[in-house]
Amino acid sequence: MQPEFWHKKWASDQIGFHLSEVNPHLQRHWPDLPIPAQARVLVPLCGKSLDLLWLAERGHQVLGIELSEKAIEAFFSEQHVQPQVSEKDGFKVYRADSIELWCGDVFTLTAEDVADCTALYDRAALIALPPPMRERYVAHLQQILPQGVQGLLITLDYDQAQMPGPPFAVVDDEVQRLLGGAWQVRVLEEQDVLSESGKFLQAGVTRLAERVYRISPR
Repeated sequence: MQPEFWHKKWASDQIGFHLSEVNPHLQRHWPDLPIPAQARVLVPLCGKSLDLLWLAERGHQVLGIELSEKAIEAFFSEQHVQPQVSEKDGFKVYRADSIELWCGDVFTLTAEDVADCTALYDRAALIALPPPMRERYVAHLQQILPQGVQGLLITLDYDQAQMPGPPFAVVDDEVQRLLGGAWQVRVLEEQDVLSESGKFLQAGVTRLAERVYRISPR
């Protein structure tokens, strides 16, 4: 999963992973988390998600990380917002009000970059990465995020032999193994979403579960 893979996806508009609405799991579960309205939320591999706007509208400072400059520019264009653009530590930073979208590689983020992030929202990052990169991604987050971070993680679980990722299947045992050392990880909701997922049906996938996890400090 080299950066060029995702650049090609955005360049050819192959973005079936993009939701044209705010994620309902986010709307349902985020308000129950004890996260202050002013908290800064890290959203890795954010694309042009409307979830960014939803979080900002609730008072949060939002830090989205995205490889594709096209995705970032599309986000602001579709919101009819003209962002300020600057450079920071190798990232191209787009900023408008309480939303900052950094164009670059999430693996180059430093502890200093996210020092004031006290919340995490991952709907598209973990499931976008193959197993070795998932290990590296979680280890990197644990290394750079400050103590006390909490938030939501959303995953998909299906028979990986029936369809290659991305999005990749991430089973519950793997989530608990990867994240359970640093955080308390609890399933808030699990839904069978196969009937709503044309790509998976066409590929012959016979089971597709979507899980929502609450991540909280130990």
